[in-house]
Amino acid sequence: MPNKLSYNISKRDEQVIWHPFTQHQIEPHSIAITHGEGVYLFDEAGKKYIDAISSWWVNLHGHAHPYLAEKIYEQALKIEQVIFAGFTHEPAVHLSERILGLLPAHFQKVFFSDNGSTAVEVAIKMALQYFHNQGNTRKRKIIALADAYHGDTFGAMSLGAPSAFNAPFQEMLFEVEFIPSPIDPEACLKALQEKMLHAEDYAAFIFEPLVQGAGGMVMYSAETLDSLIACAQANQVLCIADEIMTGFGRTGKFFAIDHGHQKPDIMCLSKGLTGGMLAMGLTICSDELFNAFLSADRHKTLFHSHSFTANPLTCAAANASLDLMEAEGFWEKIEAIIESHDRWIQQTNHPALKNLRQTGTILAFELENGEANDYMNPIRGRAYEHFIKKGVLLRPLGNTIYVLAPYCISQVDLDYIYTCIQEFADELVG
Repeated sequence: MPNKLSYNISKRDEQVIWHPFTQHQIEPHSIAITHGEGVYLFDEAGKKYIDAISSWWVNLHGHAHPYLAEKIYEQALKIEQVIFAGFTHEPAVHLSERILGLLPAHFQKVFFSDNGSTAVEVAIKMALQYFHNQGNTRKRKIIALADAYHGDTFGAMSLGAPSAFNAPFQEMLFEVEFIPSPIDPEACLKALQEKMLHAEDYAAFIFEPLVQGAGGMVMYSAETLDSLIACAQANQVLCIADEIMTGFGRTGKFFAIDHGHQKPDIMCLSKGLTGGMLAMGLTICSDELFNAFLSADRHKTLFHSHSFTANPLTCAAANASLDLMEAEGFWEKIEAIIESHDRWIQQTNHPALKNLRQTGTILAFELENGEANDYMNPIRGRAYEHFIKKGVLLRPLGNTIYVLAPYCISQVDLDYIYTCIQEFADELVG
């Protein structure tokens, strides 16, 4: 019989927990999840939900995956944690070798951190200190894209376009220069080219390749990305690819940068890295960049760490997730999702659904409701409640709806999600 504390989790939660991205005056109740299986989440009342957003984009293979759990357990019986300054271990070395083996040859060093936001923080520190260590103190500015989102720590917030996410802290953030979103390729490239007239001032250009996630699933072409990277690198400005959301198959290839010819100098990975089991971030760079930190002078060290850097359990989870990605039939699952979304887009012609678009397994569109297209759009709450009642976890970005499901999702569940979307669209025009 379950412990009595397992009941009424939601009520107990309200007394003690402050949830992320939650206005508790408006949304005081949280759904208590007791377990998961595959694409499904189950709440304390036994209701089943399709996790159509991979629990904030992290879950690749489904919930409570037995292989991932087994590998974490096996590692826990060996060593669960060890300081990573002056020590190392097989799971971290093996993971680094495997990740580097998936990337272009100029990527040669892996730096571990604890999540996506800190992976970005490390990338910015690397870029700025790279020039500082060489005596170039002028290259201090960063260029980012409009509609950007790179995390919620202070450095990462600075790189995000001014928004409700960072408004209370705007005056405390370091200066970043923004160029138009690449949804307008000509304006974006022209703005970057203008910045490059003073390239001696800029250390780095950071971007989310092909899909800008929290900014509204803004999608752009690999050709546009190639032009931007080429422009920056021709002027000795380091390019940082934030692949935290787009990595590990989301765009139909292992990484979004695999769609283009030009490659960044630094990459940031997280989210799907461990299959959604545990938190980890990676920042990956070249030996050329790494060598700028080699010195008899300790002041040239990259001073960044956290207590759980390269935690062995997390490394075991990431290695296990890569095992599953290498297994027979894995990429066929991704292709099936891509084809399903494409068919639905081709078949859908509804006046309430605008700008239907897709990059790989990511499907997105806007709801037409006469309001501004932004994160605070009031249609968001109404849409969220509709899908939750239907047993589908979709978390709209304002009036932007997106589907980003675990790769184990079935065609039956995809069709059910499409049906729920159609029903809500009918309500809007009904």
